[in-house]
Amino acid sequence: MKTSELFIPKKVGSLTLKNRIVMAPMTRCRAIDNIPNELMAEYYNQRSGAGLIITEGTSPSPNGLGYARIPGIFSELQVAGWKKTTTAVHNNGGRIFVQLMHSGRISHPLNMPKDAQILAPSQVKAAGQMWTDLKGLQDFIVPKEMTPQEILHAKTEYVAASENALFAGFDGVELHSANGYLLEEFLSPLSNIRTDNYGGSIENRCRFVIEVVAAVADSIGKEKIGIRLSPYGVASDMPHYPEIDATYDYLSKELNKLDIAYIHLVDHSAMGAPPVPLKIKKLIRHNFKNILILCGGYDKESAEAEIQSGLTDLITFGRPFINNPDLVERFKNNWPLSQDINMDLFYTADEKGYTDYPVYKD
Repeated sequence: MKTSELFIPKKVGSLTLKNRIVMAPMTRCRAIDNIPNELMAEYYNQRSGAGLIITEGTSPSPNGLGYARIPGIFSELQVAGWKKTTTAVHNNGGRIFVQLMHSGRISHPLNMPKDAQILAPSQVKAAGQMWTDLKGLQDFIVPKEMTPQEILHAKTEYVAASENALFAGFDGVELHSANGYLLEEFLSPLSNIRTDNYGGSIENRCRFVIEVVAAVADSIGKEKIGIRLSPYGVASDMPHYPEIDATYDYLSKELNKLDIAYIHLVDHSAMGAPPVPLKIKKLIRHNFKNILILCGGYDKESAEAEIQSGLTDLITFGRPFINNPDLVERFKNNWPLSQDINMDLFYTADEKGYTDYPVYKD
């Protein structure tokens, strides 16, 4: 009987993963005062059967703290907090990357320190609302357009956060350039209406993302970097535009030149969003010679088929990992997945709906 592709080890950058199952980055809002804690370490440790864990979005800067209770990695306390997680995961034989997520315009002042600013490529307000613990749902506000100096400073924050990640024991970093946050805001001509070297043409709109990737690669090593992309995604008020294909064609070729470890491509169609066309997945696969990770509503069978087709190297699972901490073991042993999940507890502050989901008992 042929061995399942999902359980064959795979080299990613300088790491060898024990399987091809990746735990998706998922915002869970348990970092009280934006500091990772023991509860979070327990949560990730429970799921360390994955070949690779990518953490929830973690801000490289006070300015990037968008949602209530998301972690950062820009202070000594945050680095010390994350060490609890990386130590636990490594002691259990796992590998873990931190996802660096600067939320850009997807934020609210009530979720940020008093001296922080909501920054974006342009003064274009996002439609929608943001949860705040103090006043509940609040409308997004008009962000401050970044000056050239603030763009430079943001790049240094990504570099410092990446260096902090290695101090905290992470195996690498994933740069979040998807879902409408700061890096993707630069890519779209609808959120980026600048007229300088960072706006206008495809090359200019991709410039900030490429410069951030290159700067982080120079600092911690290209083999320790992945990037998440969401072409055709609409999360956080990112409407489609005519140059999507051309933008990601150019960007994926430039990322290939930088020789980073992986591209992580997310498709939210399983949650009701428009699907990412197969042609753009194939285009990125053709342009980028290192690891491609696909994410989006997979089960064991469809993940296996996708890897065997050659379209991808690794498959990311998100929601199934929430209520199946032993997801890998369930897949390996053909045990049924738990269907018991409480969505009302996705973003609360304590252990309920977080670390209290049981492992399978025969």
